[in-house]
Amino acid sequence: MTQDDIVDVLNDLIETCKDGEYGFQSSAEHAKSSELRNVFTARAAECQTAAAELQLLVSQFGGSPETGGSASGAVHRGWVAVRGTLSGYTDLAMLEECERGEDVAKARYQSALKEELPEMVRTIVERQYQGVLRNHEQVRNLRDRFKAAA
Repeated sequence: MTQDDIVDVLNDLIETCKDGEYGFQSSAEHAKSSELRNVFTARAAECQTAAAELQLLVSQFGGSPETGGSASGAVHRGWVAVRGTLSGYTDLAMLEECERGEDVAKARYQSALKEELPEMVRTIVERQYQGVLRNHEQVRNLRDRFKAAA
């Protein structure tokens, strides 16, 4: 892989992290449950930290790090806002949307891990991918719990 290829992969992941940060933060703002607000706020902070770590790597490889989310993430956040308005921003709806967002993040990290990344980069991407998997599992379990209580 060339340095430009590495930068491209990392910038895609930065966009993914920023999408997660914005999505979780938006969900935290609309969650009725204090438990969910706390979970969503913590997940947003983790996404922000992951993006910052990747931005540093991009700079180390001579690239210009992304600073925002993806266009598809903006569309998804817009859809979440519309759906939230229509559904009254129920906690279950927010959990379902967060799970969809984490499905996208999982796929993007899996795609990145199929690339021939330098060992140092691969180690960081794999560690962050494990965090995505934990986020996904936590959101799914909360969604199942809130669905059962509805």
